[in-house]
Amino acid sequence: MEFTAIIRKGEKQFVALCPEVDVVSQGRTVEEALKNLKEAVDLYVEEMGLPEEFKEEALVTHFALENEAA
Repeated sequence: MEFTAIIRKGEKQFVALCPEVDVVSQGRTVEEALKNLKEAVDLYVEEMGLPEEFKEEALVTHFALENEAA
């Protein structure tokens, strides 16, 4: 199974999000945040199972807004 990880730098730690299951974790480094996210997602899937929409392939992309909101 493959999942997506979105990792951003927070004030003191890196925050990692898995959008497929809406699970968030954190760590002092990118590697630690990803490791912690994997553990959290594994526990989530073990307890809750996979969401129905996960069985379909997802498209991950980026986009820009021309007029950024303040």
